[in-house]
Amino acid sequence: MSEVKVIPTTPFKDQKPGTSGLRKKVKVFSTGFYLHNFVQSLFNTLPASELKGATLVVGGDGRYWNNEALQIIIQLSAGNGVAKLLIGQNGILSTPAVSAVVRARKAYGAIILTASHNPGGEHNDFGIKYNTGNGGPAPESITNAIYAESLKISQLRLVDVPHVDLSKVGPAGSWTVSSGGVSSQFAVEVIDSVADYLALMKSIFDFDSLKKLMARPDFKFTSDSLNGVTGPYCTRIFAEELGADPAAIKGCVPMPDFGGHHPDPNLTYAPELVKLMYSGQYELGCAFDGDGDRNMVLGNKFFVNPSDSLAIIAANADSIPYFRGKLKGVSRSMPTGSAIDRVAQRLGLEFFEVPTGWKFFGNLMDAGRIQICGEESFGTGSDHIREKDGLWAVLAWLSIVAHYNSDPSKPLVTVAEIARQHWTKYGRNFFTRHDFEEVDSDAANKMMAHLNTVISDPAVKGRKVGNYEIASADDFEYTDPIDGSVSKNQGIRFVFTDGSRLVFRLSGTGSSGATIRVYIDMYEPHTARHDRDTQDALKEFIAIGHEISQLRAFTGRNAPTVIT
Repeated sequence: MSEVKVIPTTPFKDQKPGTSGLRKKVKVFSTGFYLHNFVQSLFNTLPASELKGATLVVGGDGRYWNNEALQIIIQLSAGNGVAKLLIGQNGILSTPAVSAVVRARKAYGAIILTASHNPGGEHNDFGIKYNTGNGGPAPESITNAIYAESLKISQLRLVDVPHVDLSKVGPAGSWTVSSGGVSSQFAVEVIDSVADYLALMKSIFDFDSLKKLMARPDFKFTSDSLNGVTGPYCTRIFAEELGADPAAIKGCVPMPDFGGHHPDPNLTYAPELVKLMYSGQYELGCAFDGDGDRNMVLGNKFFVNPSDSLAIIAANADSIPYFRGKLKGVSRSMPTGSAIDRVAQRLGLEFFEVPTGWKFFGNLMDAGRIQICGEESFGTGSDHIREKDGLWAVLAWLSIVAHYNSDPSKPLVTVAEIARQHWTKYGRNFFTRHDFEEVDSDAANKMMAHLNTVISDPAVKGRKVGNYEIASADDFEYTDPIDGSVSKNQGIRFVFTDGSRLVFRLSGTGSSGATIRVYIDMYEPHTARHDRDTQDALKEFIAIGHEISQLRAFTGRNAPTVIT
């Protein structure tokens, strides 16, 4: 029998979760009881009557310190009345897979160890977040309560559970735990990291149709997991299930430092995939971030902007068996390009514009109001789980390409042709995001304060900037139509009389400094202008954004770190 130990601790003042959990450098998490405090604060926040006897899903993206953190979570779970942990083999579970497992096995919630697309390694980032029983990220009511608890925590409750071997699928250990003369059972089970997720994907997509597409001699597919968590999923699904060339499934071994990659699937941080796709060797290629919830899709010499990807998936939802006759509503985050708005309008779908953060889609999904949603930050998903889902998005694109190429005797309809057909029907939204990373936090805050002054001036409405006129300017505020909660200060936006938009936000997903994100969205209805280079088409709006924000004056930056 194992006794619960009560150990004194003192609070840390910096454990406030952001939009995607708590992210800090590994050095911070591994210092003293830093991780212990956060996990104990989570357990203190959850109702004791519900936590007692609960099953939690635990896993991570395999980044540096993942294994050590898992053992700490096991000990604290045993000390706080949890009955069972379901942990991915070798501690590996993609964020979408965690959501799928929680929902399939009706678990109480989940603890996910990830800093998503942030770099990994001993000197880089680590992260943790909590998901609730619907499989989605904890709402602000819970994350705020965790933070409040972290400021007053005084003790830890844990059991000295011996090191648990997580390398083999099956029961990994069980213990009788005693606390105050009352005993309870605690167990750890190691689960196949891919199995539940694969079963869900087979219930959504027509795998036979996708196998036929993969077998076409004029269709070649490649993926790059950037040595993140999706490697085992890509190998199992794309190669073993669908028949893709195993040699084309790249970066498929998860590494603690992601092989030196910055595991962010964009044109800057996935250069090897971009080079392959622009060499003309492949018809569809994709990359994924560290924890598998983000994706980038490219065709042969053609980049699919995430805002376009969302709109095209929604417009072609009937090519996916799961959505036939089911699609009623769609949603995007406020900064995301408004291409999907036009799809919703034409198809008569309910449409919602929400703040950045996947949790804002969760209520709408649970209420049955939306089925497909996405963010410009390479996040796309649906109501099959409550997280964005990189592999799902790629399987959706494969389904669309398969639908357009159902007759194998005809020439291949390419990804680029599908996108251009969409633009011809709906018009094109030229969209880009400029990221200015690791900006001095004081400088970034001063710039945002300046923008708040600009939008507070009544004269901003009707102000002419270059060839454009400002129709409205505000700091986006969202009232959740399901629970009535209000989210303020979600991004400063300028809307022009032609419908174009400029949006400015500070990102909450980094671990040091600040990231300023500038979003430019311009609608172009004329087909003859659709093939312009995005940065060239948006050149004037980019300059207007710098003029309004005085970005260079405040930050000293001349150019963005990343352009999407």
